[in-house]
Formats: sequence, C-alpha cells, structure tokens
Amino acid sequence: MEAIQTTDTTTDGPEDSVAAVDSAGPPEATPPRTRRTGRTVALIAVAAVLGLVGGTAVGYGVQAQREPTALPALNQPGLAYPKPLPKGGTIEPLSATEDRAVKTNGDLRKLLLPKPAGAKKTDFTDDDGWVTLPEYADDFNHPGRALGYQLESGIRRIAATSWKTGQYRVTEIRLVQYRPSDVLGSRDHAEEQMSYMADDEYAENEGVALKGSANGRFYVFPVKRKAGYLDFYEARAYLSRGDIAVEVFMFDTKKISKKDISSVAERQLGRL
Repeated sequence: MEAIQTTDTTTDGPEDSVAAVDSAGPPEATPPRTRRTGRTVALIAVAAVLGLVGGTAVGYGVQAQREPTALPALNQPGLAYPKPLPKGGTIEPLSATEDRAVKTNGDLRKLLLPKPAGAKKTDFTDDDGWVTLPEYADDFNHPGRALGYQLESGIRRIAATSWKTGQYRVTEIRLVQYRPSDVLGSRDHAEEQMSYMADDEYAENEGVALKGSANGRFYVFPVKRKAGYLDFYEARAYLSRGDIAVEVFMFDTKKISKKDISSVAERQLGRL
C-alpha cells in the first residue's frame, strides 16, 4: 500500500499542507543514429507510387461490376429526443441526496462506516478521525516515493476510523480523497494498491470482485505462522468511487472469511 495526504482548506477538514519533493529528471535522451538515404529511399518511393496506382485501378474495376447499394431512408422514426422544456422552464438542480459532491465536499469523516455496537477503540487512528500527511506516508516501504506520487495525483485529505471486536480482531478503514484534475487520482491509487496484491509477500491471489463496485476487489491473505507466536490472519479491500479511494484492513489471530471483509467494504461503499 502506498499513499500520502494533503488536506482540504474547507472548515470541515484540516488545513492544507504543502510538501516539496525533489525528483531527478529523466536522463537526456541519446540522439538516434541516422541512416544514409539515397537509392533505397528512391526505390521505396517508386514502389509506393506504383502500388497506389495499381490498387486504385483494381478498386475501380471491382466497384464498377457491383450492383448499386440502396441508400437508407431519410426519415428515422426510431430516434428519440428529450422533450423540449416549456417556454421559460429550467432544469431543477440535483438535491443534496442526489448530488454526490455535496456529501464528499463536506465533513469526510461523516462518510466513514460507524463502529459496530460494542466495538472497542484502537490506537490505529487519532481521536479526531484525520490522518496527517507524515503519518500516511510513513505507512509505506518508501515514504518519500509515496509522497511524491500522491502529491502528483492531487491528494486532498484522508479520514480514518478503526475498531476492535472480539479478542484480537482489528478493522481499519481509510477514505483517501483527491482533488479534481486531468487524472482520476482515486482510481489510480486504488488500482496501484491492487496491482501488487498477488505478490508472494501479500495476498498471493488476484482477489475477488467487490459487489456494487466498478473496480473494487477484496483479498484474503494466507495465514502467517511463526514459532512462539499466535497465527496471524489478514484481509484487505480496495475500491474507488468518484474522488475517493477506499482502503479496508482487517487483522486477527483467527481465520477471516471472505464474507467478513467483503461485508465491511460493501457497507462502506454504500455510504459514498
């Protein structure tokens, strides 16, 4: 998982922070070697001209022997057009419940899935529900690289929640929001995280498509066992909707079923 965060300037989120990332530009391209021209180019040009003329002549000959093709009717009764608005009429704007931007531009924390009844607090997230830029970047194997990638993608802010159920099961959800730009940062981020899930040190599988999501998938990891320690189970889900990427993590010392992780991810998706 790789990501970072800047934050929103609205009163519903933390203040923006700007981070500069130095990156070395690509090495200067080596000029391509040139080839001597002359006789070879002339022969190719002649062959191209002859081929064009010959092909055109054959094409006309074949077409002349065919029956003319009837043109379609000018009227198209099957075409449907929206009814024109009455004189002076206007289109009603979307209501707050229909306009998704109204929800995502408000307090992002309110879109997080609520803690289940009886769930306990964890130390995975701060009390205020926001994840700072340094905290988010530090979760990656290469924080500096993650920082640069996310800044280029236009990251805006991150809201998070977590809870503990049973003796050891911990669930964490993060909503990573991006600013409007010529790239869809939320989709790119989610797909980037899913791209390495099949690796040996992660889920070792391609995951399962998440119901109700265009690109979401969930993953159940193989159990990790080590002498002297309890078994370690893990599951994750990644998806995106609009300008928000969703990350769901689940950890336990007992087996995590596909239904366990998919249910949480689907319910979180339903709130966006």
